[in-house]
Amino acid sequence: MANIKKSITELVGHTPLVELTNYNRNNNLKATLIGKLEYLNPTGSVKDRAALNMIEKGEAEGKLKPGDTIVESTSGNTGISLAAFAAAKGYKLHIFMEPGCTPERTQILKAYGVTVQYYSDIPGFNEIMAQYGFDTGRIVAAIQKFADDNGYYYTSQLFNEANPEAHIKTTGPEIVEDTDGNVDYAVMLAGTAGTLTGVGEYLQEKIPGIKIIGAQPNLESMYQPGEDRNTIDGVVHFDNNGEARHPFIVGRKFHYDECIDVDGADAYATARELATSDGIFLGASAAAAVYAAKQVAQRPEAEGKRIVVILPDDGMKYLSTKMYQEV
Repeated sequence: MANIKKSITELVGHTPLVELTNYNRNNNLKATLIGKLEYLNPTGSVKDRAALNMIEKGEAEGKLKPGDTIVESTSGNTGISLAAFAAAKGYKLHIFMEPGCTPERTQILKAYGVTVQYYSDIPGFNEIMAQYGFDTGRIVAAIQKFADDNGYYYTSQLFNEANPEAHIKTTGPEIVEDTDGNVDYAVMLAGTAGTLTGVGEYLQEKIPGIKIIGAQPNLESMYQPGEDRNTIDGVVHFDNNGEARHPFIVGRKFHYDECIDVDGADAYATARELATSDGIFLGASAAAAVYAAKQVAQRPEAEGKRIVVILPDDGMKYLSTKMYQEV
């Protein structure tokens, strides 16, 4: 029977789970690491789920109409996802790129015909930085004003409930279905924390006793202008000694069981190892998640357990970074 889709919007989700068989064996892990290959979404990242759901929410609420312009700030993946679905649906897209993004991401956005600017181009941004520093709430408010003044639709991924809801509707159920609910840990990083909160909430509801493990770059692996670091881009340091400061985590009162700091050098080494051991070519945050999962797998209490790791994207947008330049 023919199976031909009408749009790439129909291709989002249903990404496979795969055991990291050789990596598990090579590292003598007694637990089983299983990766969810989110880079097999249409634009190559987990952000396809949230981006499509945010667009469809805007349409359903009558706030997004044919020919409209969408505006968003992004470190890359959400913007690329929005760009693809905006093109497929006939919208325009205006993006403000966060500092420290790889050039590949900007090139991809421009290929989609996106208007690309930078944080410094947000009206009032320099004044906010001078007076308050990098104040997320004020920056979001400035982008909202820019959108309102121009008649644009601001998806506002940091505060849009359609972001975590995408994972409650799709990612979480897929994990439960594909494992028959036999999962002991789930490990993931946080950018907007939509994946962490959405997947985490669903799994906690459906699998009693599952542990949700967050991971984050250590402070030395966060991007700083002018500094030569092994950075883990597109994600945040959201946990400070057990206290979470993040809009979705705080707003949804989401409880994760633990957060593991990961150094950029360890993430980079893990990415290179997985490419050669299992043929899985990962981005920095995905490799950081695997490294964190490995730390869990090495604990005595994890022996015989299943650990699902969300792998947000592949390494193609990171070819200009030190992660693969050193190969």
